[in-house]
Amino acid sequence: MCGIVGYIGNQEAVPVLLNGLAKLEYRGYDSAGISVYNDGICTIKAKGRLAMLSDKINGEGAVSSHMGIGHTRWATHGAPSDRNSHPHNSQSGKISVVHNGIIENYMELKAFLGENGYHFVSETDTEVVSQLFDFYYDGDPVGTLRKVIGKIRGAYALGIMCSDHPDSLLAVRKDSPLLVGLSKDGNYIASDIPALLEYTRDYYLLDDNEIVFLTKEGVTLYDLDGNQIQKDIFHVTWDIDAAEKGGYDYFMMKEIMEQPEALRKTLLPRMTEDGIRLEALSLTEEEIKNFNRIHIVACGSAWHAGIVGRYVMEEVSRIPVEVDIASEFRYRNPILSKNDLCIIISQSGETADTLAALREAKKQGVKVLSIVNVVGSSIARESDDVLYTWAGPEIAVATTKGYTTQLSMLYLVALHFAKVRGTIEEERLQECLQELRLLPKKTAEVLKLDGKMAELAKKYAQSEDVFIIGRGLDYAAAMEASLKLKEISYIHSEAYAAGELKHGTISLIEEGTLVIAIATQERLFEKLVSNVKEVKARGAKVIAITTQGGCAMEQVADEVIYLPKAADIFTSSYNVLPMQLFAYHTAVERGCDVDKPRNLAKSVTVE
Repeated sequence: MCGIVGYIGNQEAVPVLLNGLAKLEYRGYDSAGISVYNDGICTIKAKGRLAMLSDKINGEGAVSSHMGIGHTRWATHGAPSDRNSHPHNSQSGKISVVHNGIIENYMELKAFLGENGYHFVSETDTEVVSQLFDFYYDGDPVGTLRKVIGKIRGAYALGIMCSDHPDSLLAVRKDSPLLVGLSKDGNYIASDIPALLEYTRDYYLLDDNEIVFLTKEGVTLYDLDGNQIQKDIFHVTWDIDAAEKGGYDYFMMKEIMEQPEALRKTLLPRMTEDGIRLEALSLTEEEIKNFNRIHIVACGSAWHAGIVGRYVMEEVSRIPVEVDIASEFRYRNPILSKNDLCIIISQSGETADTLAALREAKKQGVKVLSIVNVVGSSIARESDDVLYTWAGPEIAVATTKGYTTQLSMLYLVALHFAKVRGTIEEERLQECLQELRLLPKKTAEVLKLDGKMAELAKKYAQSEDVFIIGRGLDYAAAMEASLKLKEISYIHSEAYAAGELKHGTISLIEEGTLVIAIATQERLFEKLVSNVKEVKARGAKVIAITTQGGCAMEQVADEVIYLPKAADIFTSSYNVLPMQLFAYHTAVERGCDVDKPRNLAKSVTVE
């Protein structure tokens, strides 16, 4: 969550900071601010969008500087306001700090600093960092930061300015992402790559408790003991255009339409004529054969992908699978054994609860395989094995191509395990692989439903409640469809296992209630038709999503959307697509900010 940008170099800092923050708007925020050096630290911040900060900066007059830090804040401690916005300064005015994460012991530190004469002007946990740095400051910024790190607990990425050192910036991270950009015109810190792309493609990925000291001439890295360290430089390979809208009104629609290409990149290089090639997978055939149980752990849409993964994994590889929400897994003292495998799923690779769950699994001696999109992210680096979804940058808060590429990776893992364990016949395996080769093409065909889904969205955009039902894999798809609708259109939406309707939920169905029925599982189709009849009898309006051949649905539903025929285990890749389109167009009809829905952020790096 939130966004950090920092710069020191030959350019004017203010435009660089504002431009970088604009590239991070997708992360979600409710206020913004900058600090620059101009005969002392000058801090300007404002509640609301970046435009309000820009207006405030212009209103106060241009500030010339070649060094500064900036931040977009998503409120955790203290309501959105100018005074709670970052950066936060020490009462001496010498120190300015931006921070992503949460300082868990801030109340204890605040009390300590209060006893030593420090007064606080905000409600945030971050202000204790600037005041603590000021308290310990002895002229050595790196040494002071080491002392501060030793006192604070929690997750943090910090960017720090000190007016006594107007030619340098400091940064450090722990459990919250931070990059260091490198260029001839200066050096940068940022929460994510898009903030850097206009200026450089070369960057360091900081590991936990690594300190960086930046000047315009260069960057020096230190470990927690103060020893200089060397790191590999990463190079961004995708083009800056991949992070721009490309003619679409919103990033979300662009990313929906990028799914065929994202699936090609994720799937096709990993399928050979002989089978599946999962690069750099260290799991041996003996380990795979001896798996006792698989634990899939994730949050949000990645959790929904994990639920689909459970159905597919158990179906083809016959391994018992548990799926946990990461925030529940990490605190329920999970029972793991040495022959278990933990599969961690995260688009960003930085999700705080998911990262903590990974560490819990490793603490118990369980091997961890991660499925992530961001190369070199924390989850990727800390896993025993990592499989990347080559989805490219995903800017919209509501994931689309991130979700469908996660599904495709889970299919490959399940089929690979099934082949190794001998639980799938070669003929069926080849049929499955052929279907996966066609997945990008069929996805492109389904996306041609865009016009139809826009019509339905216009018709039902003012619905107050929407219920989405399905059975088996269709229920898993209903959960993701419901999340898409509620998070960007703000319509109350619920997913229900269709067989549970009679156990209470059907009492909520009344005249005109919209019900979306997903019925792509052939062996469960007739049961879904019966469920549609149940809700129709109570006055519901029904949109049905089914596969070609499911004509019986036309007799009971108000609208029927047809998808290509596919093996049951792969239908989740198709039935979610019309719902992505429906959610998008519904949000547009309701005048919502599609890419940046209220109260949400792209990368959730706090608990």
